[in-house]
Amino acid sequence: MNRQILRLAIPSIVSNITVPLLGLVDVAITGHMGNARYMAAIAVGSMVFNIIYWLFSFLRFGTGGLTAQAYGKLINKRARFLAEQGGRVDTLAEPDFSGCCNVLLRAHLTSFMLALALMLFHTPLFHAVMWIIAPGEDLLPTVHTYYNICIWGTFPSLALYAFTGWFVGMQNTKIPMIVSITQNIVNILLSLLFVYAFGMKIEGVALGTVLAQWTGMLMACIMLRWRYGDMWRGIKVRSAIKLGEMRRFFSVNSILFYRTLFLVAVNLYFIVIGAKGGAEILSVNSVLMQMFMLYTYVMDGFAYAAEALCGKYYGAKDSPSFRLALRGVWRWSLLLTLLFTIAYAAGGSTFLRLLTDEPQVRLAAVVYLPWAVLIPLCGVGTFVWDGVFIGLTDTKGMLIGTFAGAAAFFIINFLPQPFNFQFSIFNILSSNHTLWLAFNAYLLMRSITQQIIWQKVWKNKLI
Repeated sequence: MNRQILRLAIPSIVSNITVPLLGLVDVAITGHMGNARYMAAIAVGSMVFNIIYWLFSFLRFGTGGLTAQAYGKLINKRARFLAEQGGRVDTLAEPDFSGCCNVLLRAHLTSFMLALALMLFHTPLFHAVMWIIAPGEDLLPTVHTYYNICIWGTFPSLALYAFTGWFVGMQNTKIPMIVSITQNIVNILLSLLFVYAFGMKIEGVALGTVLAQWTGMLMACIMLRWRYGDMWRGIKVRSAIKLGEMRRFFSVNSILFYRTLFLVAVNLYFIVIGAKGGAEILSVNSVLMQMFMLYTYVMDGFAYAAEALCGKYYGAKDSPSFRLALRGVWRWSLLLTLLFTIAYAAGGSTFLRLLTDEPQVRLAAVVYLPWAVLIPLCGVGTFVWDGVFIGLTDTKGMLIGTFAGAAAFFIINFLPQPFNFQFSIFNILSSNHTLWLAFNAYLLMRSITQQIIWQKVWKNKLI
């Protein structure tokens, strides 16, 4: 089981690590254009599309859980057939992958409709988001240029969510890793070509991003045809859009969409309140958040493994294997959490020096460093249970957990100052300490709530 977990987790971790590399290259390119507004425009424009894609990330998670269960049901059906035939392989019929294939067809139909809606209403959407973010008037034309080009990448980006979820559900995280690495390399090369060889500015960075997104989708199609081409024979679109199955697909994904709204609300509030503390606090929070993101890149890999394996064994009605997979993911997650906690506690100051040369930012960050050290301990259950619940397609449980975490986050932030958990050990006299306390409470409450749901609803059913 450990081999299966690592086989799924390690490629996902590699894929995650390539994501910040792309952002660093974009910043580096715009940082040498001779005008600071290009960097700011990239930051604002990227935030816009990050929010859009984050809101529709249910395509990735819903597709993954449903596919893993369909794959597990296929395994269960083949096992029962073999048992009935006395183990005679020569009598085994060709496997019916229609259940797995239909999930991907539904996901792509949904991604096409969502992308079409975004394209049709991209102008009012832009003005609405700019009203919320409120960048300087001098930035708006540059941001608008970047936005108008990058909007053409919405369909391949949403389609890649569906592809990634489907491949994970099929117990294959190597293909998403290959696609992600290819996409990022193409993005970097094209952005450098357009900016430095063709003399383009923000348009070159945006065009490189869009062409890389289409390249990633094309690569996913090629890998699908190469690895899974045989199973698509005889698959009909009509069978994928049956009312009952479409209703279940949209039910699972609509709940995930509502859950994502709470995630976005927490993260946006964290950014906005940090910005109100001034440039120094905003820089401190950005640096410390990198410690959370580094932990996230690793833990997401094991969440994907939990999603794929638990979904497969739940669909196959194989409780013993489900139990082994769950225990294995927990063991690896707790081990890594312990290592991250020790590393952050012992080497947090060194890590801060690697991230910034500004002495004032480093000194201020050390004051808030204990909150970053607590993040792995508070967040480990969040990642494990999210993976398990996606595999079970228990999106309601995920929604309840995220709501509880968001409620804890906002309650702590809105408590009157005298009651705001002012522990002398951390000298919590500023709203930024409160903000970090609330963020850790948000992660911990999600973990606790989903643990309770597991104990009350699922444990007796599966173990």
